Amino acid sequence: MACDFQVAFDCADPHALAGWWAETLGWVVEQPDPEFIRRMIAEGYATEADTIVRNGTLEWRTGAAIRHPDGPATGRRKRIIFQLVPEPKTVKNRVHLDVWVGAEHVREQADRLVARGATFLHTASQGPHEWVTLADPEGNEFCVS
Repeated sequence: MACDFQVAFDCADPHALAGWWAETLGWVVEQPDPEFIRRMIAEGYATEADTIVRNGTLEWRTGAAIRHPDGPATGRRKRIIFQLVPEPKTVKNRVHLDVWVGAEHVREQADRLVARGATFLHTASQGPHEWVTLADPEGNEFCVS
């Protein structure tokens, strides 16, 4: 049986990083369901301390998610979640995203991402295939190819 999955990023600011990655990938930030959050508080599964109000909307304090714009808003979907962790990133990622933009757009997109807060790490190649390795604003490595 094949399994579906989502990718989770540990981070210091889930909402900011979700916004950064949504813009980077052309995805959308998932909108929270304030009624669901209120129900979870009322049923004792969460507390007010687990929430924040951002831009006038009740949201979970510890997480945010983005999804592919062409997929469904709920259920099985291409999704990345960003979850708050107390410790800072200290070592190189063992898993990373490869963002495919096409060989003719690699340099232009890498420059655009650096201007938006990414850090250039290095350029690499394997045969005719070249890519640029960057780090997002919280230091998570990814490749643009």
